Amino acid sequence: MPKRILQGVVVSNKAQNTVVVKVERRVKHPLLDKIIRRSKKYHAHDESNTIEVGKVVRIQECRPISKLKSWTVVSGEA
Repeated sequence: MPKRILQGVVVSNKAQNTVVVKVERRVKHPLLDKIIRRSKKYHAHDESNTIEVGKVVRIQECRPISKLKSWTVVSGEA
């Protein structure tokens, strides 16, 4: 089964080897028929520990690394 790949913006890199990535998606509101933005934060593993806040990165699903981390950064390295 293929692994999911998402794209988002890094909002935090304070933890060691971990970045927090905010992924936004656009959905249609069922009643108002307007396009609205929904976002979710994912903790992703950054082995090189070089990704800065504000950078656009792609993350890929992986095995659970810790309680919150089950994604790894695949592109967007410095």
